[in-house]
Amino acid sequence: MDREKSNFFKKLRQDKIPYIAFWVLVVMYLLILFADFFAIYPASQSNRKLTYQPPNNIYIIDENNRLVHPYTYNYIKTFDKDTLEIVYKQDRSKKYKINFFSKGYEYKLFGLFKTNIHLISKDENCSLHLLGSDINGCDVYSRLFFGGQISLTIGFLALLISFPIGAIYGGISGYLGGKTDKILMRLAEGIMSIPSFYLLIILASILPSNMTSIQRFALITAILAFIGWAGFSRVIRGMVLSIKNQEYIKAIETIGASKKRIILKHILPQTSSYIIIAITLSVPSYILAESGLSFLGLGIQLPDASWGNMLKEAQEFANILYRPWLLTPGFLIFIAVLSFNVLGDKIRDILDPKTIK
Repeated sequence: MDREKSNFFKKLRQDKIPYIAFWVLVVMYLLILFADFFAIYPASQSNRKLTYQPPNNIYIIDENNRLVHPYTYNYIKTFDKDTLEIVYKQDRSKKYKINFFSKGYEYKLFGLFKTNIHLISKDENCSLHLLGSDINGCDVYSRLFFGGQISLTIGFLALLISFPIGAIYGGISGYLGGKTDKILMRLAEGIMSIPSFYLLIILASILPSNMTSIQRFALITAILAFIGWAGFSRVIRGMVLSIKNQEYIKAIETIGASKKRIILKHILPQTSSYIIIAITLSVPSYILAESGLSFLGLGIQLPDASWGNMLKEAQEFANILYRPWLLTPGFLIFIAVLSFNVLGDKIRDILDPKTIK
């Protein structure tokens, strides 16, 4: 097993782009795992007096051209009567230090250990927004970490439901064959024929408005899983039809092994390579589905963050022109989906027996 793992990573390292994609995803998941440590503000903290504040400029050279500890200035919010626009100007009357590995708001690491140490923290009364603020005055930088916890994990949670169902369903259909196979496949085809995104919109829109975001998150995950298993089961069924005719399966049948044992212990494990590939290539579709629902206001609701509902503000043309920092969640969605697709293609090349030399 260790030798197979080393061979896998050796082949992965041979292609730089998938190797970079792998580490991009590793970094992303580490960042959301330690979201509170990297965040400057709690996820729900807002300041309505500083809506759409631009990103703070960070300085490491002072007025005398000397290298100093990083610092920034607060912004003053003013209203331009001539252009009828809100204008932010730096208040250079006081400097505020940017601190590293120092105390900030208190949180629980992994939900167990209380701590208040953060990678970046600020002086008291400093309004620090590294990537600006949104319409509610929430810190975009901090909410990216908390939003990623939902957007990047919902795919794997949905797969934990849909793939076992699809694998067992397809395994039973392919192994038993005959009328059972026809009935099970017609049912799967019926589910596949349902327009998935429109079904998501309908189901998400009828969810009770008083639900918490955790409850809504769980239901959206279940909805995504319900839609996703059917297509997967058809592929597993096709693989099982080929595997069940191999000689070792016939030998197991002759010694009296039960159908359940044959399917679960001897046939489905032979599809593991495809399952790993399918997981890697399926996660992006779930990320996009959740982001699309949240973008439409039918997914994760404010004040909780997901990359989809954070990106919703960027649909206004004025925000794209004058507040480009609001597009950051869209950029992260693009990077995550692209990385999963590139990595999935490489894993398919490595694990596909036809391509292994």
